[in-house]
Amino acid sequence: MIKDIEESQKTDRSLMENLVPVILSGGNGTRLWPQSRKKFPKQLLKLNGEKSMLQRTVSRVAGLQNPIVVCNEEQRFMIAKQLQEVDCSATMIVEPCARNTAPAIAVAALQAISEGEDPLLLVQPADHLIGDQEAFQVALQAALELADTGKLVTFGVPPSVADTGFGYIKIVGGSGGSCLEGERIEQFVEKPDLTTAKQYLSSGDYFWNSGMFVFKASVYLNELQNQNSEMFFHCQSAFRRSILEVGVIRLSEQAFNLCPNNSIDYTIMEKTANAWLVPLHSSWKDLGNWSAMWEAAEKDADDNVQWGDVLAEDCESSFFQSDGRLIAAIGLKDLIVVDTKDAILVADKNRVQEVKSLVARLDQQGRTEHLSHREVMRPWGSYDSIGEGHRFQVKLIKVNPGESLSLQMHHYRAEHWIVVSGTALVERDGVEQLVSENESVYIQIGQRHRLTNPGSLPLQLIEVQSGCYLGEDDIVRFSDNYNRVKEAV
Repeated sequence: MIKDIEESQKTDRSLMENLVPVILSGGNGTRLWPQSRKKFPKQLLKLNGEKSMLQRTVSRVAGLQNPIVVCNEEQRFMIAKQLQEVDCSATMIVEPCARNTAPAIAVAALQAISEGEDPLLLVQPADHLIGDQEAFQVALQAALELADTGKLVTFGVPPSVADTGFGYIKIVGGSGGSCLEGERIEQFVEKPDLTTAKQYLSSGDYFWNSGMFVFKASVYLNELQNQNSEMFFHCQSAFRRSILEVGVIRLSEQAFNLCPNNSIDYTIMEKTANAWLVPLHSSWKDLGNWSAMWEAAEKDADDNVQWGDVLAEDCESSFFQSDGRLIAAIGLKDLIVVDTKDAILVADKNRVQEVKSLVARLDQQGRTEHLSHREVMRPWGSYDSIGEGHRFQVKLIKVNPGESLSLQMHHYRAEHWIVVSGTALVERDGVEQLVSENESVYIQIGQRHRLTNPGSLPLQLIEVQSGCYLGEDDIVRFSDNYNRVKEAV
């Protein structure tokens, strides 16, 4: 008996040592607007906590390093910074365009086997919350053992309510999901109506589709080649023609653009005879809207969530979040109120699914509030547009220690820089100058210039722009430390 336990523990350790996490960090930042934006999606938000959802995801399996993170160009610097904050090194695969989960996992699998091994992959979206970590470890171990035999395994969450916001998975009937070692999958079903969801709940044979998977890299790629040879070919081509940088793999844009846009469920899991489910007996949330955020958050005695500077009187079952300004509320019920520097959302808690269509209207009207926050994150730091008017704009610029903006010039605007804290190294037409606190410098129209923080503390300065055109596309970049091509600043 003791020998059997020891052998089992050795097997457990061996499977964990052969495990590579794959984090899917995409998204358009629409459903949790105005906190999330296209260039700063929900997985990067630190919502009432010290860690973002991305950071919680990479920390979920203790001791595992060097995950593969699939993301886009606009988000990769912010992702790299957040991974650094939790002391996690990662290989980042940069997609030139969004092609859904099946291609994203395929290029991650190709990277995983490129080192000559055939590891097990733990595929997780970057924006899910799991309450019981011990239950997750139990489910993960069962999934690893199944996947090691060549099965494609997903985690199914036993439904606690008849929820119409999730897809469901039906297992082969009989056990009601009581078998912790896994169940064969009979069917994937789309988000149901309420009557159907109640039937799923009472049957005991349906689970919420968590969107998390475990399988061998080679098994996934073989299934993809069998089920969709076109997708496999273009993913392989995009990976083989990728550009390699330190810790970053840039997929070929020409090849990846030709790849079909489909999910892993539609492409493989719904068609294969090799799909299995392991039950995950834990609270689980895909924080897809503000109502889900309210449900997951800690509430006061009146069922209100209050984050930030909030003063609520005679309110109940509502969600309030402030990024700085005071929110004062009286006599509200079942409302969502989210205040950011440049936008305020006030919505009925039962209609938060319509936030996505509201964001689409912003796009149609040519507005920018859906793209980024007022404070825009850059690989060197950030800038915040704190004031503007006719022919002028004022920004607060923050540069991290040791970082530099690109060497650049502007055709239509001049700039005045006033150092608030720290020391700036300013280059103008090849001449360098140190600028200290309470000192300023002037950048003429057409003058080549670069801003660097040479110190060990953050640099803050006020930038006053003046000119006939102040758009971020008025830039000519001559050199850049971050290999940016299309971005401004």
